[in-house]
Amino acid sequence: MSRKKRKVFKKHSKTIQDLENKILQIFNQNSNKILNYKQIASSLEIEDSNGRNQIIKKLNDLKNQNRLEEVSRGKFIIKEQSHYFKGIVDITSRGNAYVVCDDLEHDIYIPSRNLNHALHNDLVRVYVYNRKKNKKQEGDIVEILERAKTEFVGVLQLSKNFGFVITDDPKMYSDIFISQSKLEGAGAEDGDKVVAKITDWPANSKNPFGKITDVLGKPGDHNTEIHSILLDYGLPYKFPPEVEKYAEKIPIEITDKEIVKRRDMRKDLTFTIDPADAKDFDDALSFTKLENGNFEIGIHIADVSHYLKENTILDDEAYDRATSVYLVDRVVPMLPEILSNNVCSLRPNEEKLTFSVVFEIDDKAHVIHKWFGRTVTLSDQRFTYEDAQKIIENNTDDQPKNDIKTAVLKLDELAKIIRKKRMKQGALSFDKTEVKFQLDDDFNPIGVYVKESKDANKLIEEFMLLANRSVAEFIGKQRDKNKEKTFIYRVHDEPNIDKLIALQDIITKFGYQIQTDTKKHTTDSLNKLLADVHGKAESNMVETLTIRSMSKAIYTTKNIGHYGLAFDYYTHFTSPIRRYPDVIVHRLLQHYLDGGKSPNSEIYEEKCKHSSEREYVATKAERDSIKYMQVKYMQDHKDQEFIGVISGVTEWGIYIEIIENKCEGMVRIKDIKSDYFIFDEKQYALIGQVTKTMYQLGDEVTVTVKNTDLVRKFLDFNLIE
Repeated sequence: MSRKKRKVFKKHSKTIQDLENKILQIFNQNSNKILNYKQIASSLEIEDSNGRNQIIKKLNDLKNQNRLEEVSRGKFIIKEQSHYFKGIVDITSRGNAYVVCDDLEHDIYIPSRNLNHALHNDLVRVYVYNRKKNKKQEGDIVEILERAKTEFVGVLQLSKNFGFVITDDPKMYSDIFISQSKLEGAGAEDGDKVVAKITDWPANSKNPFGKITDVLGKPGDHNTEIHSILLDYGLPYKFPPEVEKYAEKIPIEITDKEIVKRRDMRKDLTFTIDPADAKDFDDALSFTKLENGNFEIGIHIADVSHYLKENTILDDEAYDRATSVYLVDRVVPMLPEILSNNVCSLRPNEEKLTFSVVFEIDDKAHVIHKWFGRTVTLSDQRFTYEDAQKIIENNTDDQPKNDIKTAVLKLDELAKIIRKKRMKQGALSFDKTEVKFQLDDDFNPIGVYVKESKDANKLIEEFMLLANRSVAEFIGKQRDKNKEKTFIYRVHDEPNIDKLIALQDIITKFGYQIQTDTKKHTTDSLNKLLADVHGKAESNMVETLTIRSMSKAIYTTKNIGHYGLAFDYYTHFTSPIRRYPDVIVHRLLQHYLDGGKSPNSEIYEEKCKHSSEREYVATKAERDSIKYMQVKYMQDHKDQEFIGVISGVTEWGIYIEIIENKCEGMVRIKDIKSDYFIFDEKQYALIGQVTKTMYQLGDEVTVTVKNTDLVRKFLDFNLIE
């Protein structure tokens, strides 16, 4: 009886994929060790001679590239040299990436094959091939030092024994594999929108392995999509139960013992002015006319730090969140509702603990005296912006006046003087329109409108700016042993000249100009641009482009002033219910009022960095919620024609912003049938090759809705030619 021949399976009989990256990763993880080919093969679970020969050859290649050092025959160690850098990964829409390094002038280009499983915003170690000046720097990622995120929102697609989560994140280039064992007990069905956590990513796998941590619901469902936006940015949509319980046990009674520690301003005429749908009232104004003819004006801010004690689970949660998130249909608060909407909120006819800046101001809006400290106040009335605006607009001699109306009118008068002075000093006038939605009971958008800032809004804005500026000056100008005291500033650097030149190139198409030869000319011409474009069809686009040309405002302990406001000193003091930096400012201000010494600035700089990052993430989530609601609104208007402005031109199509509702979508170049169009980068235009028809940035066009994608939050338009 003949024996059956045994089949012999050899591992890695073919070329090993990404072998160079795999070897470098092993050396980087063992940077102080000397390794030979056998140890590398063992780490990679390579057992056949063909695979080992590939390793030997690759080790010698890396030695010749000067990336490994052969310390003795066949034994290697990684060469620590100036070719290695740390940086943050920025994945492009095409799947390649750039690594942004603080130590390098230019970003490092990373082809997709060299990503080594790095994801968007990961902190990585990168090897740079070319460091010559004026040449593109290319490299590969040799080690992932820290993942930016491991949880992703996506749609589950089930097969018989496994599943894949197709992520919503356009920067996530690989679907997440979910094994049968990880699916069991998850409660997810095919087509559900879920949260998947990456648990492993084997070196030889194209896809990361993961598990389902949350089932959100069906794609397109309103709550599912809103929760998806929050979770996609790592933002919570509910408080942990232990945090809620802690908040509920905080003593809220205002005792006589506490009142005597404070300036009692309960008898002063006090009121709030807020949006109609606001529930958390951070700030109130008090107004008293003094015997000398001047005015005592108090800016009273909720004393959150009295209730939010350091080193508690509630404070830790507030710090982690760092900001409230304002989506189109809800607020995700920094603090539990019992604090944000009740205990701390300056509701009418309720005694409240506040932290105040009290000014004596004359009739010309000169500040004669300032006082800083803790107070107890009582708001006499709650105004909406619309209520206050009616008082301002109906200011006629035949209208009956009462104390509050008199106060509102005088505050409006003073605010306009303060604003005029601020603009004269070089402040920029950004009155950007805000998109708002009318929602039905099921949160479906039944209307879109554009909200503009009016006198009542500017009244509050000017006095909040005055308070913020005054607190920053009060601390910033003090010295502790000839050193500046540690404090948190809100800073805004001067705009980058290259960005201003790029802005000039675009606005020239509309007949506008800016001058950039001096700081004053730059500011004056930017303000003229914003004034000239206001109310025009292209206003929102030009205002958006102008804002993008500006530096980003951040929190830091290193004061450089605020360019946009033209302030040498500025901070955030007026919104501690919704911004954690304001809470820190309150604590530091009281610390210095009590005669405390300057604390370690490095600790506070880290808090600033965290707060700036969380603010940026919250802003992106807020924008995504607006895009989502715009797409949802346009789903019901597919047969309607809209007039829009070309807000962007690319090689694959033109972006159109509808004038009446600011919804933006794309007309793809393949869908323009009248001609063959070529992208002209210099003219920001698509040009027909036969007809020479031009679609240029800023042109008005008519469009209809072709397709709406709620998951991707994207609109496709048809061009009416």
